[in-house]
Amino acid sequence: MLFGVASGVLGSFALLRRRALLGDAIAHAALPGICIAYLLTRLKHPAVVIAGALASGLLGSFLVNFISRKSRIKEDTAIGLVLSVFFGIGILLLTYIQHQPLGNQSGLDKFLFGQAASMVADDVMVFGGVAFFLMIVVFFLYKELKVLAFDREFASAIGLPTGLIDALLTVLIVLTVTVGLQAVGVVLMAAMLITPAAAARQWTDDLPLMLVLSGIFGAVAGASGTLASTLAPRMPTGPWIVVVVTTIFAISIVFAPNRGWLVRSLRHRRNSQKINSENILLTLYRVAEQSVESCSLDLLRRYRYLSVRHAVNLLQHLESRGWVSKASLPDHWSLTQQGFDEAKRLIRRHRLWELYLSRYLHLSKGQVHADAEEIEHILTPELERELDALLGT
Repeated sequence: MLFGVASGVLGSFALLRRRALLGDAIAHAALPGICIAYLLTRLKHPAVVIAGALASGLLGSFLVNFISRKSRIKEDTAIGLVLSVFFGIGILLLTYIQHQPLGNQSGLDKFLFGQAASMVADDVMVFGGVAFFLMIVVFFLYKELKVLAFDREFASAIGLPTGLIDALLTVLIVLTVTVGLQAVGVVLMAAMLITPAAAARQWTDDLPLMLVLSGIFGAVAGASGTLASTLAPRMPTGPWIVVVVTTIFAISIVFAPNRGWLVRSLRHRRNSQKINSENILLTLYRVAEQSVESCSLDLLRRYRYLSVRHAVNLLQHLESRGWVSKASLPDHWSLTQQGFDEAKRLIRRHRLWELYLSRYLHLSKGQVHADAEEIEHILTPELERELDALLGT
């Protein structure tokens, strides 16, 4: 759970700094470091694993920055290059180790996809301690990391050592990756950095709350995946954790209150209904200006490019609000007094915006009409009053 919290929190800062994919490169770059550390010491102690993974991960991160800054290769290409080369070297070393008569090399392959069941008490203590240390560092450097995440130029202007803080953030990400290697594995470690943070981002615009949610999502995924792997030792931990955290992300992207697909779809539908309904009101108003008492459904459809079903639904909606009523002729509709007043209010907003654009932006009448057609539907009463005061109308 500590690992899940740490990866969620650090992943949030990586996501905001647009360095989420760097975690994937670091995870894959850690594999040759683990293998080399084992070849040098013949030990699989957590301290040896962390040292090897940390050195190799930092080297991978340095190479990504070096390649992207000193050449014309973009950062995403540099990440892909470092990721594939280091991972290839790691697989070669891992294969070499597995064919050596060393006796204690079994279990190193678990770093590919993770296996919580293979962890012993020393592993849990060391990795848990590192995860706790990461959370303490983030707690004390929260303000600096927050400024750097949102505005690096401002952070530099107020005297913060942005280069040092950025390097420290990279080290923290490398340590986070190192902590999760045995549980999740190098192949899927990036999911634990990116997905909890991406899921939390759907629910809030507030950074502290985002960090809390990201940590909770990471902890739930880590605990669930580890439990599944423990109950079924033949099942690797990494895929289970990724399945759980991806499920959390899928729920977030659909049901989140502000950015969720469902809410955005309903909001879009309401706005579309509002705009189309008001356009029908304006059409009926212009027809009434020509001394025509009612307007046919066919004319409304052709003028506003609506299907029969959509037009009827909109007219029924307007009728429920008391703005239109059925005329004596079949399939004809006319404005009520309330609808007439509402249409005049929309026309007034349209004229206000046209006048504002003409007077202050010096645009011609042909240039302002299309813009006013859109603004009339979204102009708030507060802005309408401000325009009244500004234009003296």
